[in-house]
Amino acid sequence: MSAFITDLVQSIFTPGPTPTLLVATNVTFACLQAVLLLLLIATFSIHFVILSLLSAGLWWSINWFVSELRAAQAAEDEKKRAFDEAKHTDDTDTDAETVIGTGNIHFGSKEVEILEENGELKDRGSTKGSKSETSTEDEWERVSENEKDK
Repeated sequence: MSAFITDLVQSIFTPGPTPTLLVATNVTFACLQAVLLLLLIATFSIHFVILSLLSAGLWWSINWFVSELRAAQAAEDEKKRAFDEAKHTDDTDTDAETVIGTGNIHFGSKEVEILEENGELKDRGSTKGSKSETSTEDEWERVSENEKDK
């Protein structure tokens, strides 16, 4: 039993659904269903039927998701294995490189659009005063001084 608890704690830090975590999840949901059944028998309340259906739906969805993850992982492993086999069978002693996808590739327009200037450009870095006179802080100070005058 202590080995199961140790594996369960270690499975928390392992990515993906581990067998120990799945066993713990299924046992927990089975116990929850048993408790809900006992409460239904004791109270004859419809609430426990609804809770049992919700619990069963969650239990089923968790197991479905794990099976989909396993199927996706198996497909990925098969694809990787096939790629590795193809790579090993295609190895030759030549140093030639394979060129892939040399079709008609267009990286942009061949026409050049000429932009016209729409106004005059102003030199913001004028040499008439110090740099601090053209800063935003000085402009805010001028605005606040104008507000005080009102």
